[in-house]
Amino acid sequence: MKTKTSAKTIVILLLALLWLLVAFVPFWFMVLTSFKQSMELMTRPVWAFPDNPILTNFMNVINNRFFRFLTNSSIVVSVSIFLVVIISSMAAYVFARIRFRLNQPLFALIIAGLIVPIHVTLIPIYLLTTRVGIYDSLYALIGPYVAFSLPVSIFILTQFMRQIPYELEDAARIDGCGPMGSFFRIVLPLSRSGLVTIAIFNAVSLWNEFVFAFVLTSSPSTRTLPLAIWDFQGQYASDIPQIMAVLLLSALPLIIAYVIFQEQLVKGIMAGAIKG
Repeated sequence: MKTKTSAKTIVILLLALLWLLVAFVPFWFMVLTSFKQSMELMTRPVWAFPDNPILTNFMNVINNRFFRFLTNSSIVVSVSIFLVVIISSMAAYVFARIRFRLNQPLFALIIAGLIVPIHVTLIPIYLLTTRVGIYDSLYALIGPYVAFSLPVSIFILTQFMRQIPYELEDAARIDGCGPMGSFFRIVLPLSRSGLVTIAIFNAVSLWNEFVFAFVLTSSPSTRTLPLAIWDFQGQYASDIPQIMAVLLLSALPLIIAYVIFQEQLVKGIMAGAIKG
């Protein structure tokens, strides 16, 4: 038994190291390239360290409306995540704690939203935003971001809330606490790990979202960070080191958020995964 356990542990460690290598190599390439000059990238090996590391790429990116793009992304993602957390937590509470006839059909209908391809909705959403009058504004992005984030968020939170003991709500009900009181005072605080999980999970996807931002915005004042790379490529050539600098600066907020909330993220994912 010990031999089998040791072999299994070794296999898991090897797979983890392989995945670490796959994830780390592109990031390391991005870091190295962001400190190089364009000609150095063309004349020296790709993985070579820069001869004279420079900060010019980062300065050019920062001086080229980077903080405007950062502000737009921060506003859109923050508002979208706030709405997703509020709406999905309320919906998940209904599906997880309240029994009614249409509970399972409605839950299945919401989960079915996971299989809807995003690209199929581009034309209807574009027409809707133009008719409503919010095209080329940050408001045009918030609606689609919230709508496409809700199915997976409701699914994760529902599985998470189903594990909270019903006895806690029964005790609160005896003390005169209604459904809303139970939600805000008992279920929501105990679902903190799940809330952090869906917040980080959706923040990563929305922070890097490109298609809707490209279709629903057109002016530089409303662009988000994924569209910032367009400022550093021309018709026949691209400034790869500056593009890598943009990507590195864009990834830093997500890396910092993950380092801070990684414990809650892992707890939330495991809690939703082990529930049968």
